[in-house]
Amino acid sequence: MSAYCDLAPGHEFHGPYHDHEYGFPVHDDDSLFERLILEINQAGLSWLTVLKKRTAFQAAFEGFDIDRVAAYGEPERARLLSDAGIIRNRLKVDAAIHNAQVIQQLQAEHGSFKAWLDHHHPLPHADWVKLFKRSFRFTGPEIVNEFLMSSGYLPGAHRDDCPVQARILAAGPPWAETSPRQVGNPVADRHS
Repeated sequence: MSAYCDLAPGHEFHGPYHDHEYGFPVHDDDSLFERLILEINQAGLSWLTVLKKRTAFQAAFEGFDIDRVAAYGEPERARLLSDAGIIRNRLKVDAAIHNAQVIQQLQAEHGSFKAWLDHHHPLPHADWVKLFKRSFRFTGPEIVNEFLMSSGYLPGAHRDDCPVQARILAAGPPWAETSPRQVGNPVADRHS
């Protein structure tokens, strides 16, 4: 299988994500929420499908504004489930709304979703999975792994010889602030 660093460069959808987002530290809670929801929606589908629908997701979830999504009721749930531009899966839609509410609680307790993540960093992958399963819905091992790699909390988004890796290291992802490869994750195998 080819690594994402082989597949993504130059690709219409994978390329920009690989070159400018994947693995870079994320500081904004709404952006972290977006990453979590996109990873949840990727479950059982290709990452390319999610990237192609990303603009529609951003519109449907009102820019992934945590407070707005947390307040969604039955009318908004019905709207999302009838929106052909996104992935219409009741469990994933319900998870997005529930997880927004959880993030609001984490913000109240820790100041921000990012502060909660920082508070628990570094953890080995298995401990992150346990923590996410206790806190969120629809967050299995692969979703947690991809969310944390995509937002800079776990290494492995890029190979060391990928030109993007140097830019990520310069941006100071949380995983690089601990001993290198401490939590040991393999390079992601995102597929088209």
